[in-house]
Amino acid sequence: RYWFCDRFAGHFIGAHLLFGAFNFGNLNNNISFLGTDLSPLSNHRYQGYGYGVGLCYGYDFLLGKHWNLEAELCIGAAYTYFEEYMCPKCGEKLGTDDHIYFGPTKAAINLVYLF
Repeated sequence: RYWFCDRFAGHFIGAHLLFGAFNFGNLNNNISFLGTDLSPLSNHRYQGYGYGVGLCYGYDFLLGKHWNLEAELCIGAAYTYFEEYMCPKCGEKLGTDDHIYFGPTKAAINLVYLF
C-alpha cells in the first residue's frame, strides 16, 4: 500500500492478486450481473479456476490508539477457465471455455488492530 499522509491513517492506494478454484451448479436463478448470465447454473455444473489482479483505493479511520476502521474498494480483471458438465450433480462433460471479467474485484470494511 501507498499511504498519502501517515501510515495506517487516511487515504491509501494498493494492489491485490486473486486466485480461486470452483465447482458449482444446481443454483436455480435468473441472475445477470455486469454482463454475466448466471441462469445456466440451474441445469449445468461448472468446474475450473480463475486468477486476476486489481488496483485498490481505501481510507483508514482512526478509532483509538490501537484501533482503525478501514474501507477499501478494488477494481481489476480476472480470467477464468472452466469445464461445463450436463447436469448439476453428475453428467457428461460438454466442453471447456474461458471468460475474462473486468469490474469490482474486492470490497471490504475491516476492523484493524495495530500493535
